[in-house]
Amino acid sequence: MADPTQIGSLQIRNVSKFFGSFQAVNDISLDIQNGEFLTLLGPSGSGKTTLLMMVAGFLDISRGDIALDGASIATVPAEKRNFGMVFQGYALFPHMSVRDNVGYALSVRKRPAREIRARVDEMLELVQLQDFADRKPGQLSGGQQQRVALARALCFAPPVLLLDEPLGALDKKLRVEVQEQLKDIHRRVGTTFIYVTHDQEEALSMSDRIVIMRDGAIEQVGTPKELYERPVNRFTASFLGKSNFIEHAGKAFALRPEKIDLHPGNSHADARLRGTIRSMTYFGSMQRIIVAADNNTEIEVDIDVWRNPSNLAEGARVDLLWEDTAAVELQSG
Repeated sequence: MADPTQIGSLQIRNVSKFFGSFQAVNDISLDIQNGEFLTLLGPSGSGKTTLLMMVAGFLDISRGDIALDGASIATVPAEKRNFGMVFQGYALFPHMSVRDNVGYALSVRKRPAREIRARVDEMLELVQLQDFADRKPGQLSGGQQQRVALARALCFAPPVLLLDEPLGALDKKLRVEVQEQLKDIHRRVGTTFIYVTHDQEEALSMSDRIVIMRDGAIEQVGTPKELYERPVNRFTASFLGKSNFIEHAGKAFALRPEKIDLHPGNSHADARLRGTIRSMTYFGSMQRIIVAADNNTEIEVDIDVWRNPSNLAEGARVDLLWEDTAAVELQSG
């Protein structure tokens, strides 16, 4: 496991990055705590990978500073920062065994053979690949190769592990499995993880905190629950999960589809809106219902299949109800 003295906190202070006249990252400040699993989440072009590459030292900072445990590393070369890195493409050496791939960083550092073997055994156990130590990467599945890349990045006990879209090449089912393994590994090693993704499910399922980015700037930072339950603006509400947007008394509100109750007919005294079911889509445990509301908006309602009244059908009239606390007032933007 990671040496607690090697776990690092990062301080990002007013960091900007320019490519010519184009500003890819705009005056970002962020504190990342020791042992935290922090995810940079945003669409393509939001600046999340550029920010990660500046933390790694692969890109120079145009303005601002980055510090590790309070000491600036802005001018420290990437190879001297001692950070672990996991990419989407694995970057494993195809001619080396799994064992040699995992121990490569220690070999380069000329550590004793006995120490390397012990540490590699520890890492292979961590990622549950003890029985694959003598295989070549080409003999492994995509998920297994990604776990080898993770073990290699953690083998030298880096203070920070940077992960750039590491699950992007995996199919959905395997991605979910590796997410669970990655979260468990983080809990066991305690290393600070900084994870880049555009996949909201990955961010929600694994992170201690999420940084939502757009156009090179931070939109909102918080725990998964904070961001999902209390988005501050329309972008956050629509990018992280789905939301209905409702105008009332000159204010804008976000309303999650699963927080709406749907009742047949037009007779419920507490109805917030009334409308007609336009479509119903079955997703196994959940059913998505689109209601054409009488105020000329479309409202999405997600309900558990087991509680779907049998008399609901396309074309049926319905009432829509929700608690006052379910609708979250939004700032502009």
